[in-house]
Amino acid sequence: MALKNEQLTELLYQGLETEIGGQQIYKMAVECTENQDAKEEWQKYLAETEDHERILRETFDRIGLDPEVETPGRKVVRSKAEGLVKAMQMALDEAGKGAAQLVAAESIVEAETKDHQNWELLGLLVEHIDDKEWKQAIQEAYDQVEEQEDEHLYHTMGWARELWMDTIGAPAVLPPPEEEKSVKTMIGASRAKQQRDEML
Repeated sequence: MALKNEQLTELLYQGLETEIGGQQIYKMAVECTENQDAKEEWQKYLAETEDHERILRETFDRIGLDPEVETPGRKVVRSKAEGLVKAMQMALDEAGKGAAQLVAAESIVEAETKDHQNWELLGLLVEHIDDKEWKQAIQEAYDQVEEQEDEHLYHTMGWARELWMDTIGAPAVLPPPEEEKSVKTMIGASRAKQQRDEML
């Protein structure tokens, strides 16, 4: 079965827009956050997301895509990112940093779910790409980014859970087990979560 190149291109454009919007989300999240460890983690992820945009732009250059092309999908991705930034700003303005950092963690989880899916799809699709230049360029980009994307998603899911527990006054593991165990897979995240009681 032949790949639909137009849709593969759309996925790449959405991937680039996700990285661009992700930077705005991380900048706002850092502004919203009281927990110093979370702030440092998200500053690190911001720098990595900036690098992911660079990697994608280099990939676009190699395969002949114009990174400035606008698509309906890019507009949707941008709108979602703007909505998450607006939600964090609203929480900060109306409820203060304690509430805002919860919204920040949840916003990152939402954004990174899409980001993680983009890269996971590229990793699955690359073996079905016939064009050798596209295949090599996308594989090399994937190899540089995928492990960091796993960390961004699974660690922040842990941060969101533990910050909520702490806010409610329940025992919390901060930094979360996912961070302490340096989780990079869904199975690892599940195991870390199961071990949280031992870490309290």
